Amino acid sequence: MNNIEQLEQRVRALNPNELNRFRQWFLEFDHEVWDQQIANDYRSGKFDKFIERAKSEFSQGKAKEL
Repeated sequence: MNNIEQLEQRVRALNPNELNRFRQWFLEFDHEVWDQQIANDYRSGKFDKFIERAKSEFSQGKAKEL
């Protein structure tokens, strides 16, 4: 049995209160991982072309501030 299957079994065995606590923890953890990925992508320049395009469109009046 691999790690994922073991985790699935353990999660299925949680009582409702434990499952709720796990769910809340996992959502927070997942958001932190996602935020870190976005920060890494930003620092590496993956958004640069989109930022420049948005600035260009804004200066040409093709976009407006939200």
